[in-house]
Amino acid sequence: MNTLFILNDPPYGSERTYNGLRLAGHLSKQEGSSVKVFLIGDAASTAHRNQKVPQGFYNTEVMLGSVIRHGGEVGVCGTCMDARGMGDSDILDGAHRSTLAELAEWTAWADKVLVF
Repeated sequence: MNTLFILNDPPYGSERTYNGLRLAGHLSKQEGSSVKVFLIGDAASTAHRNQKVPQGFYNTEVMLGSVIRHGGEVGVCGTCMDARGMGDSDILDGAHRSTLAELAEWTAWADKVLVF
């Protein structure tokens, strides 16, 4: 099954992105599942590299890295990156600057689209 996650909320301060990443991480480990994660709006910061969080607190960079290591793809809205002063070198390895055109392709590819 092909599943697309569209995340909108910031990485911290709300649990929506956290919960979306939890589900994406579990699905990416299942045999026969393909996962893509698109970060738009405030969720663009979810892919920021070198995040420092308090001990025992979740880290969205690590969570996205797990999705990538299990064959998932992560696209970050380029316009949203620009609005937040993020360059290509600011996002974690394996994620890429993306576009709404790619989001449209991913939406057509997906059997299920989950929006958080």
